[in-house]
Amino acid sequence: MSLTSTPISTPSPQSLAEDLARCARGEQKAFKHLYQLTSSKLFALILRILKDRELAEDCLQQVYIKIWQASSSYNSSKAAPMTWMNTIARNQALDHLRKLNREPQVETEALDLQVDQSSSQEQKMTETQNSQQVHRCLRTLNDNQRRCLELSYFDGMTHQNLSNQLEVPIGTVKTWIRRGLMRLKECMTTA
Repeated sequence: MSLTSTPISTPSPQSLAEDLARCARGEQKAFKHLYQLTSSKLFALILRILKDRELAEDCLQQVYIKIWQASSSYNSSKAAPMTWMNTIARNQALDHLRKLNREPQVETEALDLQVDQSSSQEQKMTETQNSQQVHRCLRTLNDNQRRCLELSYFDGMTHQNLSNQLEVPIGTVKTWIRRGLMRLKECMTTA
């Protein structure tokens, strides 16, 4: 698989769900199409966590193996296709860090999203609009919720790492994240 493939267009959740269903039936053409549509986003997420291009490329391969193997378990009523794949990518990147006995590094600008250079203009515009909406919704959260979400989702910190760094009980961290996600979801759906 090559990271230089150009996305065909901004994928719709329905298109991605159809590709996952076809992957579950063993259709390699659908898997290739899914990869072309999503690899740049997943790679950017993994690179953000691992901070090493070579490791991120290896991790991305493992992510797509898992997506292929688990495609039959995808349930559209539980998560959007991209959310489901992002979760697989994030968990795989965190597993890579654990295997290396490394902790994710915290950057000062947690929302400085990395985007692979292979994105089309249309995809970049959509990502910019989505990013602006996420930034706007993040500003509606209290400082603790925002910080926990940024460190957890953008920098790959575990709940335990957050608890240690912020010097608060792990239950408090989980509550801040859960409440922050609920408020984010509410804000994103009303926008």
